[in-house]
Amino acid sequence: MTDKLRLAVVGAGGFAETCHIPGVQSHPKAEIAALCRRDRELGLQMAQKFGVPKVYTDATDLIADDEIDGITIATPNVFHHSIAIEALKSGKHVFCEKPLAMNATEAREMYDVAQASGCIHQVAFTFRYTHSLYKMREMLKEGAIGKPFFLRIQTDGWGGLRSTAKAAWRNQKHLSGTGILGDMGSHFFDLIRWLCGEMTQVCGLLHNVSRVRPDDNTGQPTRIDTDDLAACYFETESGLQGQFFVSWITPSHGENNYLEIIGEEGALFAYLSRGNHDVLRFRERNRDWESIDLPSEASQGTPHALDRMMHSFVDGILRKQLELKRDASFFDGWKAQVAIDAVVESATQRQWMDVKFP
Repeated sequence: MTDKLRLAVVGAGGFAETCHIPGVQSHPKAEIAALCRRDRELGLQMAQKFGVPKVYTDATDLIADDEIDGITIATPNVFHHSIAIEALKSGKHVFCEKPLAMNATEAREMYDVAQASGCIHQVAFTFRYTHSLYKMREMLKEGAIGKPFFLRIQTDGWGGLRSTAKAAWRNQKHLSGTGILGDMGSHFFDLIRWLCGEMTQVCGLLHNVSRVRPDDNTGQPTRIDTDDLAACYFETESGLQGQFFVSWITPSHGENNYLEIIGEEGALFAYLSRGNHDVLRFRERNRDWESIDLPSEASQGTPHALDRMMHSFVDGILRKQLELKRDASFFDGWKAQVAIDAVVESATQRQWMDVKFP
């Protein structure tokens, strides 16, 4: 017998191997008791690598296991809704990858069921766990740059156009809902809310480069039909305006993967990473940029935010509540999903859309 929390990973693929499994296992009060992967042989290989005792090929069977206290979900987006709801109704805590669901209706149902269950529910908004962005949030609240009036995020990459690129599930609408908008835009919408408050309006543009690539599992020719590029303008309740641009079909120039907030008295700048490039800069008007001191972990060049995020889920279960200043619940996942849906509608209608939370 063990006095550790017994968690299981549903969707034991690449990111589970990078984040979910080692992140939980590095917590002294938790262990991975089971994995679920449709390909049993690959599941067994993963289990052997990490010393996990049980392997399932069906999430329902895993959820029925009374020895499991909670699950993490790292499946394609299309499965988040059904797996999370089944687990929550069975009394299991749930940590779910972002975006929370395929659309806001699904996400709202997940949140409602989660609240009714009394279980811990959390979304994988990794950037909250970098030292730079947490310190940025504190400095904003302290008024370091005066009233913020503009926020911008820029992240370019053009790996999606490589001749060797394959079609992953994120490139297929029936599995992911959206492409880079959901994959990275969900992070950005969460950060905007977390740092600067609720959004009221968005105006978006989405672009797809039509192409066929071999499926990364089957090798079969597969059309990539999700958005490769997402651009969005937005406004918040406080009057702050902003923009983000994210793409895997455009080359980067100079500074890349960053978030910057400009206020009446100065500006703050941070890189967006999993902790391996954890830097915060501050500039007052009429002065040069200066680096803000962060904990030593920030300069070690490791993706420390991943372990910190997974530890937060374990700690939330142990204390029976999330740390509201940092951890993101299904409520936050639903809020981000509403904004994603509004951008999709805006891009379709070619007009500004209100961000409404029914």
